[in-house]
Amino acid sequence: MNNTRFATAIHILTLLDHNPQVWLTSEWIAGSINVNPVVVRKELGALQEAGLVISRKGKEGGSMLAKESVDISLDTIYDAVRNAEVLGRKNQHTNPLCPVGKQINEKLDDLFVETDRLLKHFLAGKTLRDFSQQFE
Repeated sequence: MNNTRFATAIHILTLLDHNPQVWLTSEWIAGSINVNPVVVRKELGALQEAGLVISRKGKEGGSMLAKESVDISLDTIYDAVRNAEVLGRKNQHTNPLCPVGKQINEKLDDLFVETDRLLKHFLAGKTLRDFSQQFE
């Protein structure tokens, strides 16, 4: 993935799991992650779209988990924020006259798909609750 989206999302969700009866604000969450609240709001939007959090605006606003943490698998979180291949990007303009260059992206596609499948299988076996319990 080569970015911090998954780490930020799981940080947010772990905080929400540890505060189940409290509407946590993006400012409060951002203080724990040490990022701008705009970053938190962006990730909360993706997590809300995936059905993992509920949010409300206004003076009494904030976010909470939309379901129990035991019902949220880590692969669902990964899918909610994934925006790149786990192994990075392929070179788009390889030399078509080179025996490797003309086929490399096709072969990398297979490798990338298999790597993503293995990662998602691994994450599917773990829940947010499993992860969150490490902080108790």
